[in-house]
Amino acid sequence: MTWNISWELYRSFLGVLREGSLSGAARALGITQPTVGRHVAALEEALGVVLFTRSQVGLLPTEVALALRTHAEAMESTAASLQRAASSQGDGVRGVVRVSVSEVVAVEVLPPVVARLREAHPALKVELVSTNRVQDLLRREADIAVRMVRPRQAQLVARRIGNIELGFHAHTSYLARHGTPRTPDDLAAHALIGYDQPSAFVREAIKSFKSVTGFTRDAFALRTDSDLAQLALIRAGAGIGVCQVGLAKRDAALVRLLPRALSLKLDTWVTMHEDLRHSPRCRVAFDALVEGLQQYVGAAAAPAPRATMPRARPKASP
Repeated sequence: MTWNISWELYRSFLGVLREGSLSGAARALGITQPTVGRHVAALEEALGVVLFTRSQVGLLPTEVALALRTHAEAMESTAASLQRAASSQGDGVRGVVRVSVSEVVAVEVLPPVVARLREAHPALKVELVSTNRVQDLLRREADIAVRMVRPRQAQLVARRIGNIELGFHAHTSYLARHGTPRTPDDLAAHALIGYDQPSAFVREAIKSFKSVTGFTRDAFALRTDSDLAQLALIRAGAGIGVCQVGLAKRDAALVRLLPRALSLKLDTWVTMHEDLRHSPRCRVAFDALVEGLQQYVGAAAAPAPRATMPRARPKASP
């Protein structure tokens, strides 16, 4: 009989299915590799099937394993819902709330928002997950997420914040040394700061900057996939790069370049699972994030004072 198989066995099965190895599943689940191996073996024995075959690239799922995946993920979603329902009970705003947000927003935008939230609710503990990977709220990788795309899952509660705009910027010190580009074609003569390995977001951004000829990896003098590193390089006067317009407005030394030709607006949302809407800790955190991000977006949309474009220093005559 298979009706009494422990959920932990299916949890390890899903871990191996997603990670492709026992060691990867162990790291993802926070348990030991031998434990994962025992769980998978016990599940295979209980079901009377083979779930994985070994290969040079790792463990490959059998057709049976692939057929079981949807059902196991449904169990996972139910387990997460039970945990959310239990954690949402109790009096007052206390406990842990886990917030997933991009690196730049986590470092540059949210700290004062989180500080005010903690001052108002000192029994609340905030886990800030700084990542550009979209965390899965249905599997409870996070309680609340700030996303730069509209959520599609029906089980999520979402509040639209508005558009966070990206544009090309450079420090006045860089422009003083190298001049200010007047057209997109002029960028080819400058030190561009950009990505190292293209992600789905980067590929979409390239489409938005189609007026920039040759906006590819080979064109970048400085390459990094860290948005924070790109921002730091722009601030250091190392070259011209893309950053959030709202952040650049905070620094009078950063100049936006070619705003009409080079602009990308990210539709921004705060989301959480509907099971958490009655959780005091998640509700106050959700509302605080919405308010703080709306203030940030509103400030970014306000007209900026006109910056004086520095001119390149004249070259000495030969």
